[in-house]
Amino acid sequence: MNLTEELEKLLPAFKRYYNIKLENVTEPFAAEAEFCTHDEQYFLLKSAKLFESESKEYIFFATEEQLTLSRLEELDEKAWSECMERVRPGEGHKNTDAALIILADKIEEEAFNRIKKIRHYKSYCFSIHGWSNYRLIAIELSSGRVVHNRLGQSLKKLISNIYI
Repeated sequence: MNLTEELEKLLPAFKRYYNIKLENVTEPFAAEAEFCTHDEQYFLLKSAKLFESESKEYIFFATEEQLTLSRLEELDEKAWSECMERVRPGEGHKNTDAALIILADKIEEEAFNRIKKIRHYKSYCFSIHGWSNYRLIAIELSSGRVVHNRLGQSLKKLISNIYI
């Protein structure tokens, strides 16, 4: 299977909860997924709002023949900065998270080891206006190896059902 077919095999796992975008995608990514939820609680009337919460997540999918350390850093920086541009912190904002999923035929050892250490986090007004987290996972298709950062553990369960 080529990388496009592998991506097409992965995307249905996200279609239930995410809006998948395959056209007009931010370069250098092959696809994007967006999840949005808005919650409000009232006391008897809508004018008596008790609570409002908005949560978003953006997933960026990358396909690479060979993932090098420099390419990893480029993809990582682009995914995080693109998410930060989309954040609208304020009252009612809970979180806006970013995730990067990389499908690669081969991952260099330096890149493989670096993925485990990548972390991004940002709080807005001491978390009163929310926060942003970053998840990262990479799959080496030739060997079946999967590597992720600390928060990417939750993605491993989903990926393992498809690739392992």
